Formats: sequence, C-alpha cells, structure tokens
Amino acid sequence: MERELKILMLEDREEDAGLVDRALKKEKILFSRLRVDTREEFTHALDSFNPDVILSDHSLPQFNSIEALKICQGKKISTPFILVTGAVSEEFAVNCLKRGADDYVLKSNLSRLPLAIRYALRQHRYESNRQIHEEMLRKKNAELTKMNKELDSFVYSASHDLRSPLTSILGLVIIAKLDQVSSRDTLIDYFEMIERSVLKLDETLRKIIDYSRNARGELVIEEVDLSQLIQHSYEQLKYLPGYNDIKIQTNLHGHAALYSDAYRLSVILANLISNAIKYKDEHKSDQFIEITARITPTYLLLIIRDNGIGIHADYLRNVFNMFYRATDRSQGAGLGLYIVKEMVEKLSGTIVINSEYGQETLISITIPNKLLST
Repeated sequence: MERELKILMLEDREEDAGLVDRALKKEKILFSRLRVDTREEFTHALDSFNPDVILSDHSLPQFNSIEALKICQGKKISTPFILVTGAVSEEFAVNCLKRGADDYVLKSNLSRLPLAIRYALRQHRYESNRQIHEEMLRKKNAELTKMNKELDSFVYSASHDLRSPLTSILGLVIIAKLDQVSSRDTLIDYFEMIERSVLKLDETLRKIIDYSRNARGELVIEEVDLSQLIQHSYEQLKYLPGYNDIKIQTNLHGHAALYSDAYRLSVILANLISNAIKYKDEHKSDQFIEITARITPTYLLLIIRDNGIGIHADYLRNVFNMFYRATDRSQGAGLGLYIVKEMVEKLSGTIVINSEYGQETLISITIPNKLLST
C-alpha cells in the first residue's frame, strides 16, 4: 500500500483484532486501526475516524454486522465493508454480499484478508471514478439538451426578428420609389422609419453575437476599471430615445482591484441600463437609474435600480427566459435579460430581480472577484 490505511474494526475481542493486525503486517500493509464494539462507538467513529476500510465481525453481544452495514448505507458512506468472522453458512455469506458488503473473510483464513482489502479498495476507486464520469456525462447531456432546445427556439425566433425589420425596410424602399411626388418631410419620415428598422436589426444581430460569444468563448480574466466600464456603457446608449430625460447616478464603494471578464461585464451593464431607459415611466418627473457597486477582494456586488414602469409580479418568474417579453412596449428580440443571466452564470455569479409594478425595479448581481486567484 502506498499510504497508511485507516481501518475501523468492529470487534469485541482484542485477541482476534491482534490476529488481524499480524495478518496485515505480514503483507507489509501500513495501517492504523480503531477497534469498537458498540453501536454508539461505531456510529461516532464513522464521522470522527473517517476510515478507509471497515472490518466487521458478524455477531457482537448487542450489535451485528448487518446493523453496522445499514448504518453505513443510511449515512451514504461508500467505504469498503468486509465481514471478518468465524464460520458462517454459504447462504449467510451470500446474503451479506447482497446487502452491500464487499467481501467476507473467515477468521480461520486471515491470509486472504490483505488481498480482499486491496481488491475492495480498487473496486471502490473504480466505482467512484465511474460515478464521477457518469455525473460529468449527465451534465454534458443536460447542457446539450438545453443547447439544442435553445437552438431550435433561437433559429425560429431570431429568423423572425431578422426578417421583420428587413421586410419593413424593403417595403419602405418600394413605397418611396413608387411615391414620386413625395415632399421632403415625407421622405424624412420614410428615412426615420427605415432607421428604426435598421437599429432594431442591428440590436438583434448584436444580441445574437453576444449570445454566441458567451456560449462558446472562454473567460478572459483581467483587471477591470469598473468606473470606466460603466461610463462607456452610458456613452454607448446615448442614441436611445429618452436617454436625456433620465438621471443616471453611480455609487462605487471599495478600494480592491477587480479582476473579471470585462467583455461580459460590459454586456451585462449595457443590457440592464438600456432596459431601464427603454422602460422608464414617462409620467414621473424624477426618472432615474442608480448603479451601486461594492468591490471587495472576494466579490463584486452590483445593484441597478430604476423607477421605471416595473414588472408585474405574474411575469417576474419568466423574465430570464429566452425570447420572453414582459410588456407590449418591448420591441426587442427578448434576449436581453436571458443573455444577462447566462453571462452572470458564466462568471459563477448570481442575479436576483425584484420589481414592484408601476414603482421600481431592483436587480442585484454578485460575481466572484478573481483578484486572489490571479
């Protein structure tokens, strides 16, 4: 054995335990062992001693191997369990194996015990690796199923969102060509409608690119200037209608350096700020967006709060779904919050949204700071 084994021995006779010791030492097995002979001692030792192998006599005055095996199974302990006992019937031995014991060795033939221990340990390592690989495969299959389902929905909805503005543009061009007596004002109206369709098309294409880059691209961890990133997100959105009507306030706390993926953070910020602008409440005189960020050596807490139209409670649970639109004011592809959630999860973070319809929306994002791992 390459390392010292911790052996928990359920045995009421020290002389029998000594015979087991000699058999293992003879085969140069390094081990430390703890002998117990009551249910209470055995149960406590499973947690405190954390054995690599359990060797159990069958019959003790107030306890037996079957009960001990049930305790291990109840605690979901996968430690090799080997019955080491006196003469038993073949039927009893088979019954023990069926109940989950790894092997049984007669005290009259302890020379077989080292081999039984080695084989049981090897089998448990194999089973543990098999379960790990099966779990990895299950997760991969679940991811693949999710991707395929999203891809079907994506192709259908994205094709509609791409074709719709293109059809509008084509229709407006045809009308403009046929309308030979159009005034300058009419032509400007045509151009403005075309511009809106182009912007909608551009937004859909950018969302598709963001979705693809997040799903396929690896994280790029670097030092991030959050203040500059927020300012850049503001500047990118100046073209949005209503931008100048809303007050934007930023509060940054903490002096730790932030290490994260700048691209994904910028997309998260841009989507949430643009949503707050698009769904502002025009009936309120003090329209605002408030961004509060706290940077610590271990995490970034980002809170985006606005007093826009809010989200009805019936729709909140669906807002992160692909292509979901919670209001008829939505003219986008319904990908914004879905992409935000996907990117937050890619960064191993969490996102929570709370909203009171007609009052405000508050989004809290917590993302690990990779400062200490760089």
